[in-house]
Amino acid sequence: MALFTKFTSLFKRAEGAQSSGREQIDWKDLESTLIGADLGPNLAHLVSERLRDEKELSLHDALSELLVRSDRKLLLSETSPTVILVVGVNGSGKTTSVGKLGALLAAEGKSVVVVAADTFRAAARQQLETWAARSALTCFGGKDGADPAAVAFDGVSHAIERGADFVIIDTAGRLHTKEGLMDQLGKIRRVVEKRALVSEVLLVLDGSTGQNALAQAENFTAAVAVTGILLTKLDGSTRGGSALAIEHTLGIPIKYVGTGEGVSDFAPFAPDSYISGLLSE
Repeated sequence: MALFTKFTSLFKRAEGAQSSGREQIDWKDLESTLIGADLGPNLAHLVSERLRDEKELSLHDALSELLVRSDRKLLLSETSPTVILVVGVNGSGKTTSVGKLGALLAAEGKSVVVVAADTFRAAARQQLETWAARSALTCFGGKDGADPAAVAFDGVSHAIERGADFVIIDTAGRLHTKEGLMDQLGKIRRVVEKRALVSEVLLVLDGSTGQNALAQAENFTAAVAVTGILLTKLDGSTRGGSALAIEHTLGIPIKYVGTGEGVSDFAPFAPDSYISGLLSE
């Protein structure tokens, strides 16, 4: 993820020097690199202009300014369980992220129920059951083709009866019916909230898809009240800068990132470490 290595040394030499110290930087080259990192042309130009105009501003701080200042902790319910709805397109790592988030919470001593409400994708329930078995989670699922909202409702009811701390609901990323995906997600939330309020709606985005991830995010946030983002596949991607574009454009905090296939390759998003990783040599 060291996308801007060649610029880091230039800025180190220029910082603290007279204003002419930055004249050695090729600003068009910097913008091209930022665009290649999937910040997009408008954001790349914004960063370049900020650095050119404010001689004391570091590259690290200019990039950090693009991230939101919102609290990145999970929003918790006043009464158990805390209900988390996880949404996103198929292939983004959604079901895997549900399993990893559940495992992370279980490692903190929390009791977790994961609900397989993606009843249309083949083997989605089996995939979630595998994750649950690895991490001592309880997995609740309905039959293939069952009504997702009904499965989600029953799963939350099951979690309440067990006295669970968290219930994480995996939803479909696409449908094989005439019903619109966004309409279904809205229905799931309305039905679930007859039993317990949804505290978080987490959107899973594949960080390696760059500007496509941003387009997906804009579509989902226009339809459902997304409260946080799970950014996946940041394992050495040349497009690791997508997190900057996503947060700056949407104003929604990235709460967790996935960097690999293992259960331990998932952690709370640390903005400073992320920026340092982009700039590391």
